[in-house]
Amino acid sequence: MSDNKKQIILLMTDATRQDMVGCYGNPRVHTPNLDALAQRGIRYDNAYTCQPVCGPARSALFTGVYPHSNGSFSNSIPLGANVKTIGQRLSDNGIRTAYIGKWHLDGGDYFGLGACPEGWDPQYWYDMKCYLEELTEEERVASRNPQTNKKNIPADFTFGHRCADRALDFLHKHGDEDFFLTVSLDEPHDPGLCPEPYASMFEDYEFPKSPNVWDTLEGKPQYQKYWAGKNLESDRDSLTIKVPYYLGCNAFADSEIGRVLDCIRVCAPDALVIYTSDHGDALESHCLYAKGPVMYNEIARIPLMIAGPGVPEGIVDKNPVSHINLPAMIMEYMNLPVPKCFEGKSLLTEIYHPEIRINDFVITEFTRYEIDHDGFGGVQMMRAIFDGRYKLAVHLLDPTDEFYDLDSDPYEMKNRIWDESLEEEKVRLHKLLLEWMNTTRDPFRGYQWEHRPWRKNLTPPTWGYTGYTRQRENEEYEPRQLDYSTGLPMEEATRLK
Repeated sequence: MSDNKKQIILLMTDATRQDMVGCYGNPRVHTPNLDALAQRGIRYDNAYTCQPVCGPARSALFTGVYPHSNGSFSNSIPLGANVKTIGQRLSDNGIRTAYIGKWHLDGGDYFGLGACPEGWDPQYWYDMKCYLEELTEEERVASRNPQTNKKNIPADFTFGHRCADRALDFLHKHGDEDFFLTVSLDEPHDPGLCPEPYASMFEDYEFPKSPNVWDTLEGKPQYQKYWAGKNLESDRDSLTIKVPYYLGCNAFADSEIGRVLDCIRVCAPDALVIYTSDHGDALESHCLYAKGPVMYNEIARIPLMIAGPGVPEGIVDKNPVSHINLPAMIMEYMNLPVPKCFEGKSLLTEIYHPEIRINDFVITEFTRYEIDHDGFGGVQMMRAIFDGRYKLAVHLLDPTDEFYDLDSDPYEMKNRIWDESLEEEKVRLHKLLLEWMNTTRDPFRGYQWEHRPWRKNLTPPTWGYTGYTRQRENEEYEPRQLDYSTGLPMEEATRLK
C-alpha cells in the first residue's frame, strides 16, 4: 500500500453488463477509458452484485451488510435508521467523503429526495432530484424521453456530465487530503440520454447473441417462463438485439468516466480507483429482459476493476468476489478497523496478492424489485450461492430450484437440480447457504428454505426451526443489545432463547 494520502475514488454506472465493457471481450462496445483502467490494475471476471436491483445493490455496497440486513431490500425502501453508511463511518474518522450521483437509498422515488444523508459533504451532494431541479419542466420531460437523443443534445444537458463536472471540482479542491469520493452515474440506464457521436454510434449494431438466447427454460422455474412471456414463442434464430441508445449511452458514460480519470492522474495520482456497476441486463438471454430474481451471469455478474499504487497491473482475477467485500476493503485501506457488523471479508489482501482467494463463495439475494409498482413479478424470494464453479439458486415461492456447473455449462442452460451425480455438491452449497442465512440474521429465513423437493433424508421440519436467537452486534455506534430473559446486556449474540 502507498504511504501517500489515503484516497479512494469509486466510479459506478447503472445497468452495465459485464460484456458491455470492452476489456471483458467485446471491444466493439467502445469503452476505451475503462479498458485502460483495467489494464493498469485488476479486472475481476466473477464479481457479483448482492441483489440485481438498483437500490438494494447500492444498499449493500455502501453499508457493508446485505439488503436483508440493512432493510433496503427493494427499491423505494430506505435504509434502516440504525444502519450506518461507509460515508458516515469514514467521515466520523476525519476522512472527507463526497457522494455525487444516483443514491436510491432514501426511500424516495426513482430520483431521490434531493437531501444529503448524514456522513457525506452537502456541498457535493447531487442526486437525480438535484439534477431535475436545475431543469425547466420542458427540459425535465425531455430528459426522460429517449427520442431527445435525435435532437443532438449537448453533453452538459446530461446527468452524467454534470456529475463528472462536480467530481472534477472536488478533485481540484481536495486532491491533497484523505478522501473517499463516489461518482455514481445513472447512465447507461434508460432512457439512455447521450450526445453525438454516441447517440448514433450503434444505430446499425447488433449485440452478439450468446447460446443462452436460445434457452427454452425447460426444467427451469415456472416464474421465469412467466417473465419470458411471448419471448418463448419467438423465432430466436431471426432475433436481432439492437439497443442503440443503451450502448451509445454506455460509451458516453465511459467518456465521462474518462474525464474523471484524467483529472485523477493530475490531482490524486496515488488514489485507489474502483469501478463497478450495480447489476446487468438480460438482453434476451434465457428469453428474459431487464433484471430480476435470477443468478444468471448476464444479470447478477457485474464488471469490477481496481487500480492504484501497488496493485498488480493487467491481472485478471477469476475468483468469486462480491460488492459485499468492498466496504470492508475500503475501511481496511483507510487503516480503520472493519466494523463487527460487516457481512463481507475485505478484498484488500487479494488485490495485492491475486493468488490468494478470499471468498469460498459469494451470495446474491432477491426479495422484490420495488414496492411502488408491479410489472416486475411482485415478490420473488431467492437466495443463491456461487463457489466459482457450481451455482445454486433457491426460490422460496417456486418448487423448482436451480443448480448449474459452469465448467461444463458456462451459459447456464441445463438445470441439474435433480441430477443425483451432483448430490454432494448441491447439498454442500445448500448447507452453506442456510448457514449464511442464519449467520446474517436473514429475516426471511425458516425451514421452508431447507425442505426443498430435491433434498433427501432431512429431518421433519419444526415450528422452532433452529431455536436460536441472533441479536445484532453493531457496537461501533450502538450500545450492546439487551437480553430478553434478563434485561441485561447480552453476553452471547447467538444463543438458544
